[in-house]
Amino acid sequence: MKHNEIESKWQQAWTKAEAYKADNNSTKPKYYALDMFPYPSGSGLHMGHIASYTPTDIISRYKRANGFNVLHPMGYDAFGLPAEQYAIQTGVHPAITTQKSIESFRATLQRYGFSFDWSREISTCDESYYKWTQFIFLKLFEKGLAYQKEVPVNWCPALKTVLANDEVIDGKSERGGHPVIRKPMKQWMLKITDYAERLLNDLDKLDWPERTKEGQRNWIGKSEGAVVKFKVKNSDSDFEIFTTRPDTMFGVTFMVLAPEHPLVKQIVSQGQAVAVASYIEASAKKSEVDRKANTEKTGVFTGGHAINPVTGKDIPIWIADYVMMDYGTGAIMAVPGHDERDFEFATQFLIPIVRVLESETDLPFTGEGKLVNSDFLNGLTKTEAIKKMNSHLEEKNLGKKQIQYKLRDWLFSRQRYWGEPFPVYHENGQIKPVPLNDLPVILPQVANYEPSDSGESPLANNQEWLPYKNGRRETDTMPGAAGSSWYFLRYADPHNTTAPFSPEAIKYWLPVDLYVGGAEHTVGHLLYSRFWTKVLFDAGLISVDEPFKKLAHQGMILGPDGEKMSKSRGNTVPADEVAKETGVDALRCYVSFLGPMDKDKPWAENGIEGVRRFLDRLQRLVTNDVTGETVATDAALPAEVEKLLHKTIKKISQDIEALNFNTCISSMMILVNELYKHECRSKKALLPLAQLLQPFAPHLAEELWHTMGGAGLVVTAAWPKFDPALCQDDTVTMGVQVNGKMRGTVELAIAADEATAVAEALKITTVAAALNGVAPAKVIYKAGKILNLIAGK
Repeated sequence: MKHNEIESKWQQAWTKAEAYKADNNSTKPKYYALDMFPYPSGSGLHMGHIASYTPTDIISRYKRANGFNVLHPMGYDAFGLPAEQYAIQTGVHPAITTQKSIESFRATLQRYGFSFDWSREISTCDESYYKWTQFIFLKLFEKGLAYQKEVPVNWCPALKTVLANDEVIDGKSERGGHPVIRKPMKQWMLKITDYAERLLNDLDKLDWPERTKEGQRNWIGKSEGAVVKFKVKNSDSDFEIFTTRPDTMFGVTFMVLAPEHPLVKQIVSQGQAVAVASYIEASAKKSEVDRKANTEKTGVFTGGHAINPVTGKDIPIWIADYVMMDYGTGAIMAVPGHDERDFEFATQFLIPIVRVLESETDLPFTGEGKLVNSDFLNGLTKTEAIKKMNSHLEEKNLGKKQIQYKLRDWLFSRQRYWGEPFPVYHENGQIKPVPLNDLPVILPQVANYEPSDSGESPLANNQEWLPYKNGRRETDTMPGAAGSSWYFLRYADPHNTTAPFSPEAIKYWLPVDLYVGGAEHTVGHLLYSRFWTKVLFDAGLISVDEPFKKLAHQGMILGPDGEKMSKSRGNTVPADEVAKETGVDALRCYVSFLGPMDKDKPWAENGIEGVRRFLDRLQRLVTNDVTGETVATDAALPAEVEKLLHKTIKKISQDIEALNFNTCISSMMILVNELYKHECRSKKALLPLAQLLQPFAPHLAEELWHTMGGAGLVVTAAWPKFDPALCQDDTVTMGVQVNGKMRGTVELAIAADEATAVAEALKITTVAAALNGVAPAKVIYKAGKILNLIAGK
């Protein structure tokens, strides 16, 4: 039977038997394995999906076989820009193209034999789903964690929408590569900053890759320092800065404000007005990412001065685009003697530089040294000086100690059509929640999907939908990350019509035991999901405050040239074509065999052919490939085969738990070779081998199991057990040392005594030569571990 016939046959059988259906009322221990759900694009399944979904499928199959009630669901992150852009170009409603893509995606996923519980399938653009996304937003709103504010945003004129920082790459939109500029707009924000400390501290209790946890720590960016107030000369105005080094305040020689800082227009002198206005205009055309990345120092003197609160000296105030209005206070104090960026700026614009830290090196000196030129701080260490300066600032009411974070509130608005409508309306200058019994707020039909040039979303053009009660509905829509910030909770209870989920279902299934997806989501989805989980925990709606217990990142499958697969490079390997030619099982096994799960791996055409040959060899142990007759026997196993079988069961069990799937395939290959070596076709080895194979090649495993008369389905059969006694080696290969230098190896029984070990060692020519034919003066021997012969003098 051809592989495509085998695949279709057993997929139908599994569906009929509901082999992968999770049970919310089971008494079994639970295991929740989850993939980052995909955006249902028209391009379909690619190798990246195979690399991502295969590991969780292997684990899910293994855990089911070991008696776990496994939740392994699939769904679609269905709101997004591509469908909307297509709608703008063609007039086809995004729901139509999205549904078509979902149907194609589902069919392809099912064709690959992934053991998803399809009864729990969800889509974030379904009204029955986004009703509860809106419900959760209202919880955020009730708790004061959702608010509107005019902020500088990443505005993409081509897409006519606002983009989050993680959606901007090198000053361009992640989707389409369009230029992005900074522009002030009223936006919905979520107060993720209220959770900064908890998001930071709770990373320590997660089994996540360290680089991912460190990425979130750096993004949250906790800093301990002081907020200091600087007065503007000849004015009643003042402004605050945050510094982690208040001890260096005697070294401040200039101040820098963000170009958008409201104080700029008040302090600019007549002579500098044109230059300042021109600089502000130029800065507005740059994205935040560009401003941060720019190595060229630019800036303009405002003509205004501040007064250093500890020295009383005048300090010039500049504007520069590397200072951001929405980070910190939008102002910094510059200490060019001890900060490289400030030093470069001061050098370029001929601003004085003052040393306040002792060192033997030239400025800028960014290390630690005793304070100099600093009045009452002179001679103190950094720690002593910071403590003394903080006390001085608080005593004089000039500042105070403070903790700040780089993390900023989550910009949660989009001026586009294809997203969740906000469940609020505006009435008499107030923002009011839509009552729960009016949810969901349905996304209405619109005549034109394109946002207006002013930035309002297409929803603003639907005059029938816009009025609500005595007010006007909110016309912005939520970002794509809204639905993905809680979907892992909905899978626990996806058909609940009275709540997003039941407390009982959450208590049983959460947290997710294994979550697999790309590291590129470190400071986006993975952080937002943790935030929403904590909010829902605080609201008493769920019983966990972290969503994902263990996280793993899959490596990329590279093109045959070792580069990232892309159509422009011409190095893509179409998954469907490979599966059609070699079979789904061969593709799954090859993806597992390529190398460690978390490493990038180049595709090799001859590699998958080798895996296909391995599967064919295994099949020939069970059936005659010419006649199709069963050739497996009931014969007893040779002792060597029996021992290797039990070792293989043990090793594959351990390797699956450790996500070392490549070595699992290797172990099965070794066992198959041993069966051929002994001309062994015994079901006593081949039935458990089919069970070991099923997480990797389920279709062939099921066919072999059925052919040999295995009971029921192999995908629901209990995992084979190993006998620890049979996993022990009878002999061991030991190195033989003479005076600590390796001279050869011997094969010994595990419990061989010293006399036997020495006698065997002396048979080795190199050992005898090193001893000059004389008996060793001393022997250091530990059975199975060390044999060191010490020669006499």
